[in-house]
Amino acid sequence: MRRDDRDEPFDDLFREIERMMNEMMNGADVDFDSSSAVDSGFGMDTHVDIHETDDEIRVVADLPGVEKDNIDLECDGKTLTISAQSDHRQYDERVSLPQRVNEHSASATYNNGVLEVVFESAEHSSGISLE
Repeated sequence: MRRDDRDEPFDDLFREIERMMNEMMNGADVDFDSSSAVDSGFGMDTHVDIHETDDEIRVVADLPGVEKDNIDLECDGKTLTISAQSDHRQYDERVSLPQRVNEHSASATYNNGVLEVVFESAEHSSGISLE
């Protein structure tokens, strides 16, 4: 049985957009099928920015509808893990930091749905003297 193209008039257009996006992303798979979207993790209403200077790394994340007590942060020096929960969503995001940071120097603030975490850059590797 042949599918009638009039049922899905935009299928060809969406397939072509997917193909072009995959080409731009160097073969990374991009899927615009909304039925496969999962309502967990950072969604379209959440945004994460990373700002880097010589001395510090600043991560800013939008967490709409989340209470401060429902946010958990962990860092291993290379990756910041943000876990948060609201009445309607569970957020779990791993943010790869652009350079190694001193996770023990971290400070975090949360105000009006915006989380800001600041890290000092880790010291450069020290030389090892050979005796």
